[in-house]
Amino acid sequence: MPTAMIADDEDLQRGDLRRLLAQVWPELDVVAECEDGDEALAAIAAHRPDIAFLDIRMPELSGLDVARASEGRCRVVFTTAYDAHAVEAFGVGAQDYLLKPIALDRLTQTVERLRKQLAAGAAMPDLLRMMGEMDRHLRVSAQAERIRWISTNSGNTIKIFPIEEVLFFESDSRYTRVVSATDEGLVRTPIKQLQQGLDPGQFWQIHRGTLVAVRAIARARRDEAGAITVELRDHSEQLKVSQTYAWRFRSDIYLG
Repeated sequence: MPTAMIADDEDLQRGDLRRLLAQVWPELDVVAECEDGDEALAAIAAHRPDIAFLDIRMPELSGLDVARASEGRCRVVFTTAYDAHAVEAFGVGAQDYLLKPIALDRLTQTVERLRKQLAAGAAMPDLLRMMGEMDRHLRVSAQAERIRWISTNSGNTIKIFPIEEVLFFESDSRYTRVVSATDEGLVRTPIKQLQQGLDPGQFWQIHRGTLVAVRAIARARRDEAGAITVELRDHSEQLKVSQTYAWRFRSDIYLG
Protein backbone atom coordinates (compact mmCIF):
# COMPACT_ATOMS: atom_id res chain seq x y z
CA MET A 1 0.00 0.00 0.00
CA PRO A 2 1.50 3.39 -0.99
CA THR A 3 1.95 5.94 1.80
CA ALA A 4 1.97 9.72 1.92
CA MET A 5 2.19 12.68 4.28
CA ILE A 6 0.59 16.12 3.95
CA ALA A 7 2.18 19.33 5.23
CA ASP A 8 0.25 22.61 5.23
CA ASP A 9 -0.11 25.25 7.93
CA GLU A 10 -3.83 25.68 7.19
CA ASP A 11 -6.19 23.05 8.63
CA LEU A 12 -8.78 23.52 5.88
CA GLN A 13 -6.20 23.07 3.13
CA ARG A 14 -4.90 19.85 4.70
CA GLY A 15 -8.40 18.53 5.11
CA ASP A 16 -9.38 19.38 1.52
CA LEU A 17 -6.34 17.62 0.09
CA ARG A 18 -6.92 14.55 2.28
CA ARG A 19 -10.54 14.29 1.13
CA LEU A 20 -9.61 14.73 -2.54
CA LEU A 21 -6.91 12.07 -2.26
CA ALA A 22 -9.43 9.68 -0.72
CA GLN A 23 -11.56 10.10 -3.83
CA VAL A 24 -8.91 9.66 -6.51
CA TRP A 25 -6.52 7.31 -4.67
CA PRO A 26 -8.47 5.40 -2.01
CA GLU A 27 -5.70 2.88 -1.37
CA LEU A 28 -3.22 5.65 -0.47
CA ASP A 29 -2.44 5.61 3.27
CA VAL A 30 -1.90 9.15 4.63
CA VAL A 31 0.41 8.37 7.54
CA ALA A 32 0.94 11.93 8.82
CA GLU A 33 -0.48 15.44 8.61
CA CYS A 34 1.79 18.34 9.61
CA GLU A 35 1.28 22.06 10.09
CA ASP A 36 4.88 23.27 9.75
CA GLY A 37 8.19 22.34 8.19
CA ASP A 38 9.78 20.96 11.35
CA GLU A 39 6.89 18.52 11.82
CA ALA A 40 7.11 17.56 8.14
CA LEU A 41 10.81 16.68 8.39
CA ALA A 42 10.19 14.62 11.53
CA ALA A 43 7.31 12.79 9.82
CA ILE A 44 9.42 11.97 6.76
CA ALA A 45 12.15 10.57 9.00
CA ALA A 46 9.72 8.58 11.15
CA HIS A 47 7.33 7.22 8.52
CA ARG A 48 9.44 7.15 5.33
CA PRO A 49 6.38 7.88 3.14
CA ASP A 50 6.47 7.26 -0.59
CA ILE A 51 5.14 10.75 -1.30
CA ALA A 52 5.23 14.10 0.52
CA PHE A 53 2.66 16.77 -0.35
CA LEU A 54 4.40 19.96 0.79
CA ASP A 55 2.96 23.45 1.02
CA ILE A 56 5.50 25.98 -0.23
CA ARG A 57 4.76 28.60 2.41
CA MET A 58 4.87 27.27 5.97
CA PRO A 59 6.18 28.81 9.23
CA GLU A 60 9.94 28.60 9.78
CA LEU A 61 10.85 25.90 7.23
CA SER A 62 9.20 26.24 3.83
CA GLY A 63 8.18 23.33 1.65
CA LEU A 64 11.30 23.98 -0.44
CA ASP A 65 13.47 23.72 2.70
CA VAL A 66 11.80 20.45 3.68
CA ALA A 67 12.25 19.03 0.18
CA ARG A 68 15.96 19.82 0.23
CA ALA A 69 16.50 18.49 3.73
CA SER A 70 14.60 15.27 2.99
CA GLU A 71 17.47 14.35 0.63
CA GLY A 72 15.41 12.35 -1.82
CA ARG A 73 13.81 10.02 0.75
CA CYS A 74 10.41 10.41 -0.91
CA ARG A 75 8.76 11.82 -4.00
CA VAL A 76 7.64 15.42 -3.58
CA VAL A 77 4.52 17.22 -4.78
CA PHE A 78 4.36 20.92 -3.96
CA THR A 79 1.10 22.70 -3.19
CA THR A 80 1.30 26.41 -3.92
CA ALA A 81 -0.58 29.62 -4.51
CA TYR A 82 2.43 31.12 -6.33
CA ASP A 83 2.11 33.30 -9.40
CA ALA A 84 2.77 32.19 -12.98
CA HIS A 85 6.51 32.88 -12.87
CA ALA A 86 7.05 30.60 -9.90
CA VAL A 87 4.80 27.89 -11.32
CA GLU A 88 6.96 27.94 -14.45
CA ALA A 89 9.97 27.30 -12.23
CA PHE A 90 8.44 24.06 -10.96
CA GLY A 91 8.28 22.91 -14.57
CA VAL A 92 11.95 23.76 -15.04
CA GLY A 93 12.78 21.62 -11.99
CA ALA A 94 10.55 18.78 -13.25
CA GLN A 95 8.81 18.68 -9.89
CA ASP A 96 5.06 18.22 -9.76
CA TYR A 97 2.92 20.92 -8.20
CA LEU A 98 -0.72 21.55 -7.35
CA LEU A 99 -2.00 25.10 -7.58
CA LYS A 100 -4.38 26.12 -4.79
CA PRO A 101 -7.32 25.77 -4.64
CA ILE A 102 -6.60 22.22 -5.77
CA ALA A 103 -8.81 21.02 -8.62
CA LEU A 104 -9.91 17.38 -8.68
CA ASP A 105 -8.93 16.85 -12.33
CA ARG A 106 -5.44 18.31 -11.75
CA LEU A 107 -4.93 16.09 -8.71
CA THR A 108 -6.08 13.09 -10.76
CA GLN A 109 -3.31 13.80 -13.31
CA THR A 110 -0.73 13.99 -10.54
CA VAL A 111 -1.95 10.75 -8.94
CA GLU A 112 -1.81 8.90 -12.28
CA ARG A 113 1.76 10.06 -12.78
CA LEU A 114 2.76 8.99 -9.24
CA ARG A 115 1.09 5.59 -9.61
CA LYS A 116 3.04 4.89 -12.79
CA GLN A 117 6.32 5.92 -11.19
CA LEU A 118 5.75 3.72 -8.15
CA ALA A 119 4.54 0.75 -10.21
CA ALA A 120 7.57 0.97 -12.51
CA GLY A 121 9.97 1.37 -9.61
CA ALA A 122 11.26 4.54 -11.26
CA ALA A 123 14.38 6.03 -9.70
CA MET A 124 14.07 9.04 -7.45
CA PRO A 125 14.90 12.33 -9.18
CA ASP A 126 18.08 14.23 -8.27
CA LEU A 127 16.11 16.53 -6.01
CA LEU A 128 18.93 18.81 -4.86
CA ARG A 129 19.97 19.60 -8.42
CA MET A 130 16.36 20.17 -9.46
CA MET A 131 15.84 22.50 -6.53
CA GLY A 132 18.92 24.44 -7.63
CA GLU A 133 17.40 24.86 -11.08
CA MET A 134 14.18 26.09 -9.52
CA ASP A 135 16.02 28.57 -7.29
CA ARG A 136 17.88 30.04 -10.26
CA HIS A 137 14.69 30.36 -12.28
CA LEU A 138 12.85 32.01 -9.41
CA ARG A 139 15.68 34.52 -8.97
CA VAL A 140 15.58 35.44 -12.65
CA SER A 141 11.79 35.77 -12.60
CA ALA A 142 11.51 37.64 -9.31
CA GLN A 143 10.33 41.23 -9.55
CA ALA A 144 10.64 42.13 -5.86
CA GLU A 145 12.87 45.08 -4.91
CA ARG A 146 16.04 43.92 -3.16
CA ILE A 147 17.28 45.45 0.09
CA ARG A 148 20.14 47.88 -0.64
CA TRP A 149 20.97 49.02 2.89
CA ILE A 150 19.90 48.46 6.50
CA SER A 151 19.36 51.23 9.06
CA THR A 152 19.71 50.39 12.78
CA ASN A 153 19.12 52.52 15.88
CA SER A 154 21.14 52.39 19.10
CA GLY A 155 20.19 55.15 21.53
CA ASN A 156 20.84 58.41 19.70
CA THR A 157 22.98 56.72 17.05
CA ILE A 158 21.76 55.63 13.63
CA LYS A 159 23.97 53.16 11.82
CA ILE A 160 23.77 52.51 8.08
CA PHE A 161 24.87 49.13 6.71
CA PRO A 162 25.12 48.75 2.90
CA ILE A 163 23.90 45.24 2.14
CA GLU A 164 27.24 44.43 0.44
CA GLU A 165 28.98 44.90 3.80
CA VAL A 166 26.66 42.71 5.89
CA LEU A 167 28.27 39.39 6.87
CA PHE A 168 25.30 37.80 8.62
CA PHE A 169 21.95 38.32 10.30
CA GLU A 170 21.11 36.55 13.56
CA SER A 171 17.68 36.67 15.23
CA ASP A 172 16.27 35.92 18.64
CA SER A 173 12.65 36.32 19.71
CA ARG A 174 12.81 40.14 19.70
CA TYR A 175 15.67 41.48 17.59
CA THR A 176 17.85 40.67 14.60
CA ARG A 177 21.58 41.42 14.75
CA VAL A 178 23.03 42.98 11.61
CA VAL A 179 26.76 42.23 11.59
CA SER A 180 29.51 43.63 9.35
CA ALA A 181 33.28 43.18 9.60
CA THR A 182 33.66 46.29 11.76
CA ASP A 183 30.31 46.97 13.41
CA GLU A 184 26.87 45.62 14.28
CA GLY A 185 23.38 46.87 15.10
CA LEU A 186 19.89 45.66 15.91
CA VAL A 187 16.61 45.79 13.98
CA ARG A 188 13.17 44.46 14.84
CA THR A 189 12.69 42.91 11.41
CA PRO A 190 12.45 39.08 11.65
CA ILE A 191 14.55 36.77 9.50
CA LYS A 192 11.60 35.64 7.39
CA GLN A 193 10.79 39.22 6.41
CA LEU A 194 14.42 40.02 5.62
CA GLN A 195 14.64 36.98 3.35
CA GLN A 196 11.95 38.40 1.08
CA GLY A 197 14.21 41.33 0.19
CA LEU A 198 17.51 39.44 -0.10
CA ASP A 199 18.94 37.54 -3.05
CA PRO A 200 18.81 33.84 -2.02
CA GLY A 201 21.92 33.26 -4.10
CA GLN A 202 23.84 35.81 -2.01
CA PHE A 203 22.45 35.11 1.47
CA TRP A 204 21.98 31.54 2.70
CA GLN A 205 19.83 30.50 5.60
CA ILE A 206 21.90 28.11 7.70
CA HIS A 207 19.79 28.03 10.86
CA ARG A 208 16.24 28.98 11.82
CA GLY A 209 17.50 32.39 12.98
CA THR A 210 20.63 32.88 10.87
CA LEU A 211 21.32 34.21 7.37
CA VAL A 212 24.92 34.45 6.18
CA ALA A 213 26.42 36.17 3.15
CA VAL A 214 27.90 33.46 0.93
CA ARG A 215 30.88 35.69 0.08
CA ALA A 216 31.68 35.91 3.83
CA ILE A 217 32.02 32.15 4.33
CA ALA A 218 35.64 31.02 4.59
CA ARG A 219 35.03 27.36 5.41
CA ALA A 220 32.65 24.96 7.12
CA ARG A 221 33.87 22.39 9.63
CA ARG A 222 32.10 19.18 10.67
CA ASP A 223 32.83 17.74 14.13
CA GLU A 224 32.80 14.06 15.15
CA ALA A 225 29.06 14.22 15.91
CA GLY A 226 28.33 15.59 12.43
CA ALA A 227 27.53 19.15 13.57
CA ILE A 228 28.65 21.84 11.11
CA THR A 229 30.13 25.22 12.06
CA VAL A 230 30.78 28.06 9.60
CA GLU A 231 33.92 30.19 9.89
CA LEU A 232 33.86 33.68 8.35
CA ARG A 233 36.52 35.54 6.37
CA ASP A 234 36.37 38.87 8.19
CA HIS A 235 34.89 38.06 11.58
CA SER A 236 35.95 35.85 14.48
CA GLU A 237 32.43 34.67 15.31
CA GLN A 238 31.50 31.13 14.25
CA LEU A 239 27.97 30.24 13.15
CA LYS A 240 26.18 26.96 13.77
CA VAL A 241 24.47 25.15 10.89
CA SER A 242 21.30 23.22 11.72
CA GLN A 243 20.84 19.75 10.23
CA THR A 244 18.04 21.13 8.07
CA TYR A 245 20.50 23.25 6.10
CA ALA A 246 23.49 20.89 6.12
CA TRP A 247 22.80 20.10 2.45
CA ARG A 248 24.26 23.50 1.52
CA PHE A 249 27.74 22.33 2.46
CA ARG A 250 28.11 19.31 0.24
CA SER A 251 30.82 19.34 -2.39
CA ASP A 252 29.30 20.90 -5.49
CA ILE A 253 29.56 23.69 -8.05
CA TYR A 254 27.12 26.56 -7.63
CA LEU A 255 26.16 28.51 -10.74
CA GLY A 256 24.79 32.04 -10.54
